[in-house]
Amino acid sequence: MLLAPQFISLPSPLPLPLRPSPAPGLRGDSPSGSVGPRPAQTRSLPCGDLPGMEASWRQVAGGRGRARGRATAAPSSGNGVHLRGAGGGREKGSVGAAGPGPSPGGAATAAAAGSSARRSPSGPGAPQPSAANELMSQRKFEEIKKANQAAAKKLVEEHFSSSSEEEGDEDFEGKQGKIVANTFITYTTQTDGDIRELERTKQYVNEAFQAGAMTCLICIASVKRNQAVWSCSGCFCIFHMPCIQKWAKDSQFLISSPLTDDDFGKRDYSWPCPKCRFEYKRSDTPSRYYCYCGKIEDPPLDPWLVPHSCGQVCEREFKPPCGHKCLLLCHPGPCPPCPKMVTTTCYCKKAKPIPRRCSAKEWSCQLPCGRKLLCGQHKCENPCHAGSCPPCPRVSRQKCVCGKQVAERSCASPLWHCDQVCGKTLPCGNHTCERVCHVGVCGECPRSGKRFCPCQKSKFSLPCTEDVPTCGDSCDKVLECGIHRCSQRCHRGPCETCRQEVEKQCRCGKHTKRMPCHKPYLCETKCVKMRDCQKHQCRRKCCPGNCPPCDQNCGRTLGCRNHKCPSVCHRGSCYPCPETVDVKCSCGNTKVTVPCGRERTTRPPKCKEQCSRPPTCHHTSQEKHRCHFGSCPPCHQPCQKVLEKCGHLCPAPCHDQALIKQTGRHQPTGPWEQPSEPAFIQTALPCPPCQVPIPMECLGKHEVSPLPCHAVGPYSCKRVCGRTLGCQNHTCMKECHKVTEVDASTGKNKAGPECLQCEEGCSKSRPPGCPHPCVLPCHPGECPPCVQMLRIKCHCKITSLYVECRKITTADVNEKNLLSCCKNQCPKELPCGHRCKEMCHPGECPFNCNQKVKLRCPCKRIKKELQCNKVRENQISIECDTTCKEMKRKASEIKEAEAKAALEEEKRRQQAELEAFENRLKGRRKKNRKRDEVAVELTLWQKYRYCLLPLGAVVVLVFAWYIAYDVD
Repeated sequence: MLLAPQFISLPSPLPLPLRPSPAPGLRGDSPSGSVGPRPAQTRSLPCGDLPGMEASWRQVAGGRGRARGRATAAPSSGNGVHLRGAGGGREKGSVGAAGPGPSPGGAATAAAAGSSARRSPSGPGAPQPSAANELMSQRKFEEIKKANQAAAKKLVEEHFSSSSEEEGDEDFEGKQGKIVANTFITYTTQTDGDIRELERTKQYVNEAFQAGAMTCLICIASVKRNQAVWSCSGCFCIFHMPCIQKWAKDSQFLISSPLTDDDFGKRDYSWPCPKCRFEYKRSDTPSRYYCYCGKIEDPPLDPWLVPHSCGQVCEREFKPPCGHKCLLLCHPGPCPPCPKMVTTTCYCKKAKPIPRRCSAKEWSCQLPCGRKLLCGQHKCENPCHAGSCPPCPRVSRQKCVCGKQVAERSCASPLWHCDQVCGKTLPCGNHTCERVCHVGVCGECPRSGKRFCPCQKSKFSLPCTEDVPTCGDSCDKVLECGIHRCSQRCHRGPCETCRQEVEKQCRCGKHTKRMPCHKPYLCETKCVKMRDCQKHQCRRKCCPGNCPPCDQNCGRTLGCRNHKCPSVCHRGSCYPCPETVDVKCSCGNTKVTVPCGRERTTRPPKCKEQCSRPPTCHHTSQEKHRCHFGSCPPCHQPCQKVLEKCGHLCPAPCHDQALIKQTGRHQPTGPWEQPSEPAFIQTALPCPPCQVPIPMECLGKHEVSPLPCHAVGPYSCKRVCGRTLGCQNHTCMKECHKVTEVDASTGKNKAGPECLQCEEGCSKSRPPGCPHPCVLPCHPGECPPCVQMLRIKCHCKITSLYVECRKITTADVNEKNLLSCCKNQCPKELPCGHRCKEMCHPGECPFNCNQKVKLRCPCKRIKKELQCNKVRENQISIECDTTCKEMKRKASEIKEAEAKAALEEEKRRQQAELEAFENRLKGRRKKNRKRDEVAVELTLWQKYRYCLLPLGAVVVLVFAWYIAYDVD
């Protein structure tokens, strides 16, 4: 169970430890490869995705291809046809991996938002600079918070086992158990629940469920649920479909000879299984993806079925064949023994037939066999057994075949030969048999009858006691050179060496030389042809062309990266490493067997044993947790040490091994040097201060509060003192402090000598209208009257008057008006425009203006003087008389005459322009002809209008001025 880490309070001089936040939170031997899930960060690419596999399968491979560290792609078949993966070959679109947590671009986004906010112009909707800065600070705080939480979560996952993961494992194991039970239900009904014979098959099924448990030995990558696979019928090892197709093609090409490469596709070359070397024909090369039982092509992926299984009954023939079929659902690995019941007797046929399981129908009654042995003298004494009886185990004295020696030998081998020569006299009577101990007669003498001379040319009939003489003819036998014949006379023994000189060609055919025939001629030229491994040159002197196979060791590093190929140097890929490695847990009680090379990527198995390491803290026993690697998780038991100062027990979690950030490390010398990650060390921290609450009263006696035991003592509650000072107007504003009470009868609110002395001025309210402060310091009682002079403006706002402040503040309305009067005439203007005649007064001026003003008629000729107030009230008005009307009439007549003359002038001008335009339209006349001229006679008005108009205007103005002057 995951325990939440406790927060440890430390004294300020010590560095604080890292306090992480808690994270919310298959075993078996592997006949087919490995077990144990691969790490989540490791991804493999099947060999089917190797680029150019179809085009380059004929090329000599230098080693097994690998595709580690790349994204897994859908495998494709070697012939260009898309091979769907396990689960019906569903094609899935790529899904982006977006894990939970803060986005790496969050800071950049926040920074961009902040910068755009700063660049935006101020307006009604624009945020204030302080609000933008506050938003940026909040975003930065959230980013730092998320980063710290992620780091703490990672640390917790390293030191604690997650309870949620354990529950998830239990749920997965329960689901897996249900699927396995459903797979074996048909078999267990026939065996009454006994599944001991299913262990091997069950192991294959369990591996099919574990992520990364099944490994393709060709590409050393995990076999996933959605990948097309092929299973060997000999060892039941599972390979990726593209991997085994490429392996088969490469193997067939390497077996074929380069001279017969043209008919490579016609001949039936076999290829071996990469693991068990079981031979397959060319026609057995897999090209389709089938389920384990071979019924369904491209089996669909079902989470409630074994991966790559069709879910139907297997129905494969048992091996060895018994006439029954497998009853399990489609499964990986070998079929279990036949569970059917048959009636059968024992091996010796003596016992009565009994019902037995078909897979174990042959049985022994354990009675003596009793059958006669091959020696013909004794009977078989072994218990009832299968097959022929063993040889007789007894010993007896037996003669050899010649009868000369007798020895004790096994009864099962009565015939034997001694090492003595026969020595019997042959029928000729002159010689003895020279054969070693034999059976039957010795035969005729080998020197009897007709014999040939040494050269085989003459034949003689002589007794066996005489040797055959030489014939005297030349020997003429072919010498060892095979070209020349022996030139000596018939002789006994071998012929001499050929000594004739011939032009001899070396074995490789590149050089010739004259030399004795019996001597071989080998040149010093080394063969440069490649051996069958296609890696090393022959380098044999004077090679005739049949270069021997390469005798060097391959020595290439296998895919496991741990061993080298022990085979003789060869072409193509090396066989997978046959070694296996045990991946164990920390205590070694739980282990899984994986192919060599997978131990680096296979996670250790989960051990259910309890960790047996001794505690590293002061506690006698540590908290129970499962076996694990690395250091044990921090102890979370209460410390319970006795504190020295107060005697209380420390309630904090155990802090003997707290993680402390290491300080004083090497600082980077410049921006080019990468900063190192912060290092944490485990160290024992002192117990935190005692937190037991103790009630204490503050210095100013304002409250009684519980204080931690380590902070017990006089303390300030941080409130204002609040005691009344001697001025009786203010209170002490100092923070809660110690007060010495001089007189207890005055009460607790009386200020003491430690309180502040009032140094402020009098702050009592002044009389209405008095702007001057009290001249006395802060004092009790009423303030004295104000005798300062107050400068005020008079009612007319021109003159400044100086009056005592107390007179103004104590006067009524009438007195204030008298004090504010300057005794001068009011300077304000009345609405009529004349000055007010009253003395300086408040308020609006009275409207009673009696000043004389001039009034004229509408034509401005008649003028009279009247009072201003009457004129303003529209009581009197002056009308024009007959003279005024006559002058108006004359002026209007003059204007009408001027307008009429101007109209006539405009008509004449337009008529002249019209006639000129018509003349232009008639065309030009001849040059000697005079042009028509239009003579326009001007009137007097047109001639003198510019002089008459100003003159008339002057006359009118003079007349009007004269009339106006007369009226006045």
